[in-house]
Amino acid sequence: MSQNTDFIPYARPRFGPEEEEAVLRVLRNGWLTTGSECRAFEDEFAAFVQMPYAITVSSATAGLHLALLGMNIQKGDRVAVPTYTFTATAEVILYLGAEPVLIDCAPDTFMMDVSILDDLILHKPNFLRAIIPVHFGGQACYPDFWSSARDRGVKVIEDCAHAFPVTTDHGYLGDLGDIGVYSFYANKTITTGEGGMVVTRNPQVAQRIKTLRLHGIDRDAFQRFQSTQPAWFYDIVDAGYKYNLTDIQAAIGRAQLRKAHTLKQQRQEVARFYQSHRESFPGWIFPDHAGDCSWHLFPALCPRAEDRDRIIQKLYDLGVGTSVHYIPLHRHTFWRTRYNLKPEQFPVAESLWQRELSLPIGPGIGLPEAEKVVDRLHKVHREIYG
Repeated sequence: MSQNTDFIPYARPRFGPEEEEAVLRVLRNGWLTTGSECRAFEDEFAAFVQMPYAITVSSATAGLHLALLGMNIQKGDRVAVPTYTFTATAEVILYLGAEPVLIDCAPDTFMMDVSILDDLILHKPNFLRAIIPVHFGGQACYPDFWSSARDRGVKVIEDCAHAFPVTTDHGYLGDLGDIGVYSFYANKTITTGEGGMVVTRNPQVAQRIKTLRLHGIDRDAFQRFQSTQPAWFYDIVDAGYKYNLTDIQAAIGRAQLRKAHTLKQQRQEVARFYQSHRESFPGWIFPDHAGDCSWHLFPALCPRAEDRDRIIQKLYDLGVGTSVHYIPLHRHTFWRTRYNLKPEQFPVAESLWQRELSLPIGPGIGLPEAEKVVDRLHKVHREIYG
């Protein structure tokens, strides 16, 4: 069977000679794991988002786990998360023996309903120890709410996996709560393949996360193995993890960071192009964000839930890859059975996910591909809806 060279994938990264040279630079210098490139990436990222501390980690999932530890979340504590998210946001809570509290979406949005949170904080003091808001698709999740939650004693860890680089009146996302966690997974605005970054303004929290990310050792391996003086001695000061980033990944991240605004702008151009055709798709709902958005996703709602899967298949047959973001947590076997969850507990999330499909968008998807996506979506729409 011949390969369809005209196929438009759901997402595709964008690399150039800068990333290639960055990898070669690391290979030539003889140090591959966490070292000078990671330090430089941390310094450059911290300066970019205007935060005093940035710590590289192996993934955003690892970063969320370390963030919870940094906030001293313990067994039995309750942490609120949206049901409309990827499982990583919630699973890390179980690592500590704490319990996630799933929150439905706000009406007409894919993000957690802060009125539910406000009610819990107001009427059940000390019920929630922390909240992990998700800036879904790169849109800021109610940025004015989190300072009031913190003032009332609730820790806030921002899941910024979708949301780099995005600003609000408060600054870059990641600075609304106590800790912000970014992802550099392959489909993000900037990517290192796998990887993430944790940011905070708290020096004690930053130091603990830095120590925990590499086995609880009190110094970096780079300091021990590259020192020109004997530096073999180290101490284990905590029970840590293997959550460090490599210098190869960090070098790619540094090259990508210098392009971050350009890569975001390309996503925005594609999103605006899709939006400009909304009138030609009666019954569809296309996202329309007033503030800054990284457009990690372009989540469209088709007219009828019963048509969604058929639309996805027909687009695939025409050479367009799509995805669904997300099957809510309460729908998955593990979460449903562990907490005896039912769809009717989350009516807004239920109304959204069954109609949602994400159109191709990303640094490797340009306007020529977006034009083909719209043309092929028109064909499918006419076939189904006339």
